[in-house]
Amino acid sequence: MPEFQNLLTRLTATDAPASVVLIRFYVGAVFLSEGIQKFVYPERLGTGRFTTAEIPAPAFFAYFDGVFEILCGCLILAGLLTRLAALPMIVNMMGALLITKMPILWGNSPTFAGESGFWDFAHEARVDVAQLCGTLFLLIVGAGAWSLDARLRSSRAEVSGRKVQSEP
Repeated sequence: MPEFQNLLTRLTATDAPASVVLIRFYVGAVFLSEGIQKFVYPERLGTGRFTTAEIPAPAFFAYFDGVFEILCGCLILAGLLTRLAALPMIVNMMGALLITKMPILWGNSPTFAGESGFWDFAHEARVDVAQLCGTLFLLIVGAGAWSLDARLRSSRAEVSGRKVQSEP
């Protein structure tokens, strides 16, 4: 049990300021929205997109991805186990960039009409890159002072008898 407590402490640790809530809101809301849209618009944003990108078992992976985006998006929004939620979303964004955006750069995208190249890639990949950077930021700094992670950590510290400094 002490090993689990140590892991939980490391996952929820954050000395980041309260303003991190702005990054959490953006990153979490986009993941949540994209995950929901995979179910609401399956032909355009779910199974259909995964089929066009030639991902094997497109229905399975579209819904699998959608569920992870919804769950991790909610965790990031709440600031609960933020670092843990960031890990699969980093893999998710790297996969999205490699599978759906890099072909635009290389000029062989099945979904991108028109000439492709660096500027088309830069335009199409902007949200993916922002999501990747935001998620990496949250992995590094944690959820910030206005998060459930910070509250859980301070509650555990109070229970164990340690004095907790409050963050602004």
